[in-house]
Amino acid sequence: MYKIMLVEDDPVIAEGLASFLKSWNYEVIPVRNYAEVLTEFCAAMPQLVLMDINLPYYNGYYWCEEIRKISKVPIIFISGQADNMNIIMAINQGADDFIAKPFDLSVLVAKINALLRRTYDFSEGHNFMEYQGLILNLAEAKLFYQDKSVELTKNEYRILQVLFEYDGGFAAREEIMRRLWESELFIDDNTLTVNMTRLRKKLEKEGIPDMIETKKGIGYRLRKVVAE
Repeated sequence: MYKIMLVEDDPVIAEGLASFLKSWNYEVIPVRNYAEVLTEFCAAMPQLVLMDINLPYYNGYYWCEEIRKISKVPIIFISGQADNMNIIMAINQGADDFIAKPFDLSVLVAKINALLRRTYDFSEGHNFMEYQGLILNLAEAKLFYQDKSVELTKNEYRILQVLFEYDGGFAAREEIMRRLWESELFIDDNTLTVNMTRLRKKLEKEGIPDMIETKKGIGYRLRKVVAE
């Protein structure tokens, strides 16, 4: 069952769309907090997004651009503002299609079906992980936080991937070392310490300090980043 994220502020339209799409065996996930659309997107990991332009916080163009930083998921704009300027804006921000309100629901479903078919016939799945506003792009080995983008080395990427998988829990040093070097052979424990120190310094330089917490005898974990 494909998951569709619905970013629509009008409750009547949102309810009607959700009901209709569910009848076509889609799982519909409506946005609840319009100030945290990207966070909800990462938590839901939908296969398609229906996005209106006018929203309570920012607008559809902004959220489309934010989603495009981490994902190639299909995005269809649905809006009454269907003049050429808005259509061009939507496409330039990364939208795959634009449907003007009011629209025929059968046309919407046909476009959704076609877009999903084209996108996921050769899909490799989702390419990002999220924790407390931190986003790890698996395809590009980059870390995103707010407006920051951090390029990662192979070892830095693997360390963070393990920590993201533990979702705030502690990952043992032995597990990180095994994943880092893909070997059960003994690796000098100091090598992990050196890699962790370099990663922390890089994150601090990029304005993301204290992201990784150490607990002696247990391991490492991600801590919530508090925005300044």
